[in-house]
Amino acid sequence: MKPVYFFLGANSEEGFFSLYDQLLGGRLDDLMILKGGPGCGKSTFMRRVGAAMERAGERVVYINCSGDPDSLDGAIFLDRNAAIVDGTSPHVLEPTYAVASERYVDLTRFYDVDAAKARRAEIVALSDEYRAHYRSAYRILRAMGEVESERRVAMHAQMDFSKLRRRTNGILARELRGEGGGSGRVDRVFLGGVTHRGEICRFDTVEALCPRIYAIIDSAGLGNEMLETVVQAAQAKHFDIIACPNPDRPQELQHVLIPEKGLAFITTNARNPYDGKPYRRLRLDAMAEEKLTRAQKAKLRFTHRVEASLLDEAVSALSDAKKAHDALESAYHPCVDFEGATALAEKEIKRLLKQ
Repeated sequence: MKPVYFFLGANSEEGFFSLYDQLLGGRLDDLMILKGGPGCGKSTFMRRVGAAMERAGERVVYINCSGDPDSLDGAIFLDRNAAIVDGTSPHVLEPTYAVASERYVDLTRFYDVDAAKARRAEIVALSDEYRAHYRSAYRILRAMGEVESERRVAMHAQMDFSKLRRRTNGILARELRGEGGGSGRVDRVFLGGVTHRGEICRFDTVEALCPRIYAIIDSAGLGNEMLETVVQAAQAKHFDIIACPNPDRPQELQHVLIPEKGLAFITTNARNPYDGKPYRRLRLDAMAEEKLTRAQKAKLRFTHRVEASLLDEAVSALSDAKKAHDALESAYHPCVDFEGATALAEKEIKRLLKQ
């Protein structure tokens, strides 16, 4: 199995939204929680461990960072029931069952404290700057959510949900025959979100796990009830499920994957276009829009333009945050013993492979 990629955090209209806590509670036999500040090599550490596990033939799930999708915030080793994760702000993790299940891996030991203190003024200024840019981004995303609500209310009022329920039941009767080999467990992860690179959605992960794809064309959350129904039906038949919330509104679902069946239901729209060839397309937007008046359609076009403009502003703020954070990491780099961090990573790799 090629490695696949998800997110456990999202830049939402509610601020930063974390799904990291589901890794705790003794669910994993060995959860390594990395502790350390900027620039100490946490992502490189995890990438090194993940690459070693791949070379050993292990199945690896990588967790992308919502602040920088080119960076890692975690790696899960399915065959070992183990994981390594960045447990620092904004997704702070503390062990539930210390050492027996979850444990710290302290990278702060590799900082030269005196060297870092000598750069205190620069570090403080850059830290305050990147946090201010995040606050700005979240204010903009919150405003975008308010504008989007106008469009969602109009679309939901015109949607024939009874028709959609009938269609959903027909699909599930065909697709979920037989019993699954799992326990009906639901893993909640994000498939993408708003980042400094713009909107990202890891449809490549969907294609790697589920070749049979139903593409739901939906820009207003019309498919949430359908996706919840899919989850409930799959659970009842003991299929394990990957449920992906909407990163804008994490209380709603956006995608559902059932890997054992090779089956996925994904949401696609102008913000998250799916360029592949799905098995079926469900055009929910069209079902609602056909009942809108000309005046309503004009208003929705206006709100769409405002949303797009606000999204651009949010991405710009996140890009400014990324630049400030990059500068902060550069300020720390001369203060870090990277050889020591690499040696610790190699030690953890050997320990994992002995389990």
